[in-house]
Amino acid sequence: QISKAEFELLVEEAIAEIPERFASALQNIAIVVEEEPSDDDLDLLDDPDEFEEDDELLGIYRGLPLPDRSSDAIAQLPDQIAIFRGPILRISETREEAIEEIRDTVIHEIGHYFGLDDEEMPF
Repeated sequence: QISKAEFELLVEEAIAEIPERFASALQNIAIVVEEEPSDDDLDLLDDPDEFEEDDELLGIYRGLPLPDRSSDAIAQLPDQIAIFRGPILRISETREEAIEEIRDTVIHEIGHYFGLDDEEMPF
């Protein structure tokens, strides 16, 4: 079991491993740890019907991807990436698997910030 505080540190470590060219492009975005996805999060999925009852949502990007933004847009609240502790711990049999899932989920959700679809990402 990984405590909430330790989980948050592991997320911070995953963020710190992002290559500088991508990390420097992250602007006006918050990365947070939450215990579980909300019903609203499930509604945000591209195709909620493909999400089966026993599937786990490990993270979500809440915002407008960079390629979809206009230069004259009014300043908005920060976009947000949520990493869900409960689902990641449920699907991980070992500590090492949990660390890998955290890393992969952080990278995956940052990919959405840059405008990549699920099919375009390795994670």
